[in-house]
Parts: sequence; structure tokens; C-alpha cells
Amino acid sequence: MNMRNQWPVLPIVAGLASGLLTGCGSDTGDSGGTGSTVVMGMSDDVLATDPASGYDPGSWLLFNNVFQSLLSFPKGATQPQPEAAKECSFAGSQAKVYTCTLKDGLKFSNGDALTSEDVKFSFDRTLRINDAAGPAIMFPMLDKVETPDAKTVVFRLKVPDATFPSKIASGAGSIVDHRQYDADALRKDNNAVGSGPYQLDSFGDGEAVFSVNPHYQGTAQVKNSGVTLKFFHGDQSALKKALLDDEVDIAYRGLTAGAIADIAKQDNSSGVEVIEGSSAEVQHLVFNMDDPVAGKPGVRKAMAYLIDRDALIKNVYQGTAAPLYSIIPAGIAGHNTAFFDTYGARPSRSKAAAALRADGISAKVKLTLWSTPSRYGPATDQELKAIAAQLNASGLFDADVKSVAYDRYEKDIAHGKYGVYVKGWVPDYPDADNFTSPFFGKGNVLSNDYANSTITDSLIPRTAAERDRSATDEEFGRLQDIVADELPILPVWQAKQYAVVRDGVYGLEYCLDASTVFRFWELSKD
Repeated sequence: MNMRNQWPVLPIVAGLASGLLTGCGSDTGDSGGTGSTVVMGMSDDVLATDPASGYDPGSWLLFNNVFQSLLSFPKGATQPQPEAAKECSFAGSQAKVYTCTLKDGLKFSNGDALTSEDVKFSFDRTLRINDAAGPAIMFPMLDKVETPDAKTVVFRLKVPDATFPSKIASGAGSIVDHRQYDADALRKDNNAVGSGPYQLDSFGDGEAVFSVNPHYQGTAQVKNSGVTLKFFHGDQSALKKALLDDEVDIAYRGLTAGAIADIAKQDNSSGVEVIEGSSAEVQHLVFNMDDPVAGKPGVRKAMAYLIDRDALIKNVYQGTAAPLYSIIPAGIAGHNTAFFDTYGARPSRSKAAAALRADGISAKVKLTLWSTPSRYGPATDQELKAIAAQLNASGLFDADVKSVAYDRYEKDIAHGKYGVYVKGWVPDYPDADNFTSPFFGKGNVLSNDYANSTITDSLIPRTAAERDRSATDEEFGRLQDIVADELPILPVWQAKQYAVVRDGVYGLEYCLDASTVFRFWELSKD
């Protein structure tokens, strides 16, 4: 993914989460869009239209445009601001009671009034359904939601969590119409009723059609008359062809690194250009700490000394990612370079061999790297084969790669069948907490049998409770240093975001930032 227009990673401006959040943008009032309909293609699937279920990038793209949350992330920002809410704030000195007051005149796309009852219903419903593929996992701290009146919502938390505003500003905080959704079951008809800038007119296997929601009251200024989202179901070649044949205006998520590099090299006569934005998407190798091979510290350290990230970025990803040397990516407050500091950037066979000897290992280490490209991108197999080749070139490893479908992959990981496997992560919200708590907190997503009481019982709760997010850097640094030393995971790369657009389409630079919110309303077309 390479790039005529380069949009640098935006630095975090650390603010006080304890402060009163009040609206500073202008509401649209009459949100009727102008201009043409924009056609966008992507190879990712949208796995859900019901916010209680979807927890994938495609589904959240839909949620962020069809539903409102109490708060949202403005373009280029990493601190949430009021959206459906007029103001929100924590009460008292601890981040345990969070109160929001709704704006006047909020309505869903069907004309139903949006009140505090709908907000409470939405959160209660997500937690009650607790769908395995849904975002309920983001709210273990939520005790109850109260509605003193039609415009006031009070969230009472079990433990202090200063990142709660960011969590409810994500797709997980989508507000649904209590008259249109079952309180105990997911909606299965592929329809959606929200109060966001767009309404979902149709959703099928080939495309989803969005029009401007005439009842929207919020901060988005809609610059088009609608968006048609075409699905290519993992077929990157078909997506590239559709773009070059002028069948779509934008190609987003799913073009191969090679395809983007080829497009970027074309002259202006092609009628397309590549737009680059910042991203906090990351990929790690995960080690099963109970595995008889990967569970040995010497094996993990030897791999950390041997993997050449720069070569992977150049040869596999053609410059469309950046080497990652910690679990918290660059551009997110609290990031350090713990793995660079501990293991260096250049491969060292001598240090790898010493690590193996210190663990009593003298023979070649036989190892399988497990992959699932259907979930983590078309280059995943190629990347892991390159890593295996790097390990084998040292003469210290006998590594191979096996690739399986995602459903089997997740089940086998849960049963401890893999020693080394890949995990990608697209953040829910741009805070260091979202790169640590899901991986190392209780009930984490890695399923690798790693436990560290200092991280789980001390560092994660303390950093989550700190309302001044800039005051967490030291403890997040300590957490990253512990992970680099114990090596339950090995960071590999941090993505750059790309979209490829045809001439006459504008606004993409406002859709590609660390918040991961793709804002349909910023798109316009001649």
C-alpha cells in the first residue's frame, strides 16, 4: 500500500478523561447530503448488521455510519467527543460513575424518538445476548445502566475505568431502537435501524446500499447523497479490476501490497491514486506457553533474535507496513521500543544460539508456524514462509508453515494445538489499554496460557483507572518491558492504511486515521 499522498501518523494529544466532554462541533440539523453517490469496494466481509454481534472491521464500518454512539472520534482525533450526547462526565474522583445527557430531538432513521431508554436497552441487550462474535467482551466493568429521565444515562462501573468513554465511542456503543430489536436475540433479517448519518436501504451478498438519514442530528457534515458498498469476498484481483475498470470509485481494505504498489507506480493517465493514512493495526506471533517447544524461553528468545522485520516489510509487504518493536504501536500514547531495546533490529545468530544453549537446546528446533490468511490478509502465508526461511537460514531451526481455515484455526488455538500462530489486531479505540488489556487481562483473546500477576492484577487495573491518560506512560512502559522479557508474543509489524481512489473522489484523508473509523460522510465525488 504506497503512496502519492502521504498522511503521517497523527500524534496522540493526551487529555484528562475526567473532564466534562461537551459538544464543540456543529450539529447538522438537516443532514440531507448533496453530491453524487459514492461506490466503494472492499474484499473484507461485513459479518453482522446487528451491533450486538459484529466485532470485525467490516461490521464496524457499517455500525460507525448507520448507528450513533453517545460519543465519537472526530477526524484525526484520539479523544472522543459528544455525538448523541450533549455532554458526558465522570462523577467524583474515581472513574466509576459516568453520566451522559442526550441532545434534544434525536430520532432514529424510521422517525422513532431516541431516548435514554434506547441507550440502556442497547447496552443491556449486548451484555444479555453476550454473542461469542460480539463486543460484550469490551464491557466486563459495566455493572448497570440507569435512566433517571428520558435524557439522562448513568453508567455504574464495577471498577474504575477511565477508558470507558473511548469504549462507548466505538462500534460497541452503537444505540439501537428498542422498538425494532429483540432484547434477547440477534436480528437476522440483515436490516438495521440506527440514528447515524446514514440508513441501510439494502444488504445482500454482493452489496450494501446506504442513503443519507434525514433524521440525523449529530456532528457529521454529510458530503454525498449515499454510498454503495460492494463486496468482493476476499477476491483482491476482482477488486483491483473493478477499480481500474471504473466500476468502483474507491478500493478499501483488501488489495494486496503488490497491487497497491503497482497502482502507485502508474502515471496519472490511469485515473487512480493511492491515499495513505495512519493506522494502529498490528500483527504478532503468539507463543503457546504450554507447548513443549514454543513454551521454552530459549526458543522464543532465539526467534526474537533471528526475525528480520525490515526484510519482511520490504519483500512481503513492499513498504506498506512498518516494523513493530512493542505491543503498543507507534502513534499511541505509552508506546516504547522494548523489543528493539532487548533484541535489536538486526538478526543475530550468535545471540540466538546462546539463548538456545542457555535453555539446554543443542539440536535443531523443529517448529510449525500456523497461519489463516482468510482472516489476516492475503500475504500472511507468504510472511510466515519468509519467517520460517529466516529461522532455517540460521541453521538453528527446522521450521515450516501450515495454513488452515479461520474456523478451525480458532478452535485449534482454544484447544492448545498450535505452538506458534499469528494474531492480528485492529483496535477498538486508540488507547494503549486496547493493546494490553485484551491480550493480557483476564479472559484475554490470545488463548496462549500466559499469566503474569503483575500485569493482570496491578498494571492493567491501575492504568485503566487513571483519568489523566498522559500519566500512564511509565506503567505502560513497565508492562511492555515485562512482555519483551517473557515473550508470550512477538510483535512483527504495524500496518499503514490505504485506499485507492479514482479521480474526482475526495475526502479519503479524513477516513484513514488511528481511530479506525471510516467516515462515509467525508467522501465526495464530482
